[in-house]
Amino acid sequence: MAKMNPYLNFDGKTEEAFNFYKSVFGGEFPAIHKIGEAPGTENLPDDEKNRIMHISLPIDAHTTLMGSDTMPSMGHNLVVGNNVHISLHPVSREEADHLFNGLSAGGTVEMPIADMFWGAYYGSFTDKFGIKWMVNYDPQQK
Repeated sequence: MAKMNPYLNFDGKTEEAFNFYKSVFGGEFPAIHKIGEAPGTENLPDDEKNRIMHISLPIDAHTTLMGSDTMPSMGHNLVVGNNVHISLHPVSREEADHLFNGLSAGGTVEMPIADMFWGAYYGSFTDKFGIKWMVNYDPQQK
């Protein structure tokens, strides 16, 4: 497997939180993606369009802190304590399927693993022990 990173969720505070983390760790954000940039978001409330869909802050050569905001209009409610995911970045599509299918067995799939509009093969779930996971295979990032 290529990488495993912490992924944090916030209720509209991701940008503020990541600017704080950046002030402590240093570094730069490779990109900040807003929810309103995604296809099919035209009818979302304006305040949700400005929420963060994805942000990352490289900490060192092996660790990247990642995060996003919840979407209340889509039924996503943040509960402090379940707002952390483990984000897996496998080296192949086959490894992504193996990790997703193995770890999600007996758990609850939130988003089935599939090709996504941003170019990755992605899925998310809560395992049978209540741990939240994301599997993100991006063939562009080796």
